Amino acid sequence: MDNRAEVRQFLSTRRGRITPEQAGLETYGGRRRVSGLRREEVARLAGVSVDYYTRLERGNLTGVSDSVLDAIARALELDRAEHDHLYDLARAANRSGRKRAAAPVPSRVRPELQYLLDTVTGAPAFIGNNRMDIVAANTLGYALYSDMYRGPARPANHSRFIFLDPRAHNFYTDWERAANTNVAILRREAGRNPHDKGIAELIGELSMRSDEFRTRWAAHDVRRHYAGTKLFQHAVVGLLELNYQVLGLEEDPGHSLTIYPATPGSPSEEALKLLASWAATENIVERALAGVR
Repeated sequence: MDNRAEVRQFLSTRRGRITPEQAGLETYGGRRRVSGLRREEVARLAGVSVDYYTRLERGNLTGVSDSVLDAIARALELDRAEHDHLYDLARAANRSGRKRAAAPVPSRVRPELQYLLDTVTGAPAFIGNNRMDIVAANTLGYALYSDMYRGPARPANHSRFIFLDPRAHNFYTDWERAANTNVAILRREAGRNPHDKGIAELIGELSMRSDEFRTRWAAHDVRRHYAGTKLFQHAVVGLLELNYQVLGLEEDPGHSLTIYPATPGSPSEEALKLLASWAATENIVERALAGVR
């Protein structure tokens, strides 16, 4: 990805969504040529010169201090995920002159991590990488995402499933939300890793094949995704309402562990027990790993 273009488009889209009234600025009539704030208005709110802010919005974040980044974030009313994204873009800009590409994130995990997954028996659990691949899972994890494993491609990929597989519209009870969230997470990962070939190829593929993805990608939205509740409509056991927790794996950069426990005593807890029985009967792990439909 082009870091300068990413910075330019991110800042301009954030500026375009804020009106002077929202920012507490007085206007003096006359026709405005922009729907949101002008560059000079952002500069005034951030306490920097117009020339300096213009340099930033043209994509040059090299050498920008944390205090200036914080001031820009306040002026643009960035939420926590957007603030983090701005910092990620600045770090990437400062690395860009080093010429050394980051090592690719592996598509497999250490055996010890699979042992960890296998100790989780009451909830779906999986390890994903920054390209939205599922690189390892426990039995319930493979069973939960069994529709994702009906295709032959391995590793299974959340983004490709959501945007390229019609089954995803049934699996996610709120497909729009799932699609928006997926793109926002991928956008944040791309900002952190602008030279990751795998991420770039995934974005290119989805942009070519999916209008839904392309529209969302152009919005430049980002989000944090660490805890909450999700609803799934599983083809075998029906509706599942599951909590989720996402934990970064410090010793395995680019990877995270996601666990989906059900609320104790809930219908979803019972449904997970049925799902585990079905997974054992259907040899779901072997089928998923072998690419059997």
